[in-house]
Order: sequence, then C-alpha cells, then structure tokens
Amino acid sequence: MCKNKLKLKKGDTIIVLAGKDKGKKGKIIRSIPDKEKVVVEGINIAKRHQKPTQKFPGGIIEKAIPMHISKVMLVCPRCGKPAKIALKQAGAIRQRACKKCGEIVDKV
Repeated sequence: MCKNKLKLKKGDTIIVLAGKDKGKKGKIIRSIPDKEKVVVEGINIAKRHQKPTQKFPGGIIEKAIPMHISKVMLVCPRCGKPAKIALKQAGAIRQRACKKCGEIVDKV
C-alpha cells in the first residue's frame, strides 16, 4: 500500500473538494495512512441500523465514514483559503507550510 506519511493529520481543518458534501469544512477526527483516508467530523455521514444489545438500545445511528485524501484540502489558518502543503526543513525540524501565503502550519 502507501508507505508515505500523510500531509494531513488529526485536528486539521479541511474543505471537501468533491462528493455530496462538496464545499463543507470540518476537522479531521482520525487519519488512516495505510488506505490514504481520513474521517472528518460531520462530513460523509452514513446511517447504520444497529441491533439492540445489553448496553445499547438499538436503532438507526449516524456514523462518519472515511473518505480519500484526494477529495479534501487543508484550509490555511492565516489566509483561510484551501491550499497545498509544502514541507520545509529548518535544520533538523520539518515544518508544514501553506504554499499560497507561506505561513507555517505546524512542526511535523
């Protein structure tokens, strides 16, 4: 599968580029690097019929399902626009930066 690390990680704010939720913004809840997918809060919701158990009464629950990273893009915290991510290296420290404004997003 994919041996590269994802440029997106948990807690990043993203915008959806394609699909039924196109244009919506949300935070990444979980990333799955092996499958190149991310789970975004409140986006790509599916309904699941759950059988009752001793702990859960059952019914229809809504669950966020993973979506491919090619369908999402990071929103820059400074300019607020969707932007590609550049990896900059200052000595031994690697940092993610916005390609539009050059703002450092965080350390990798």
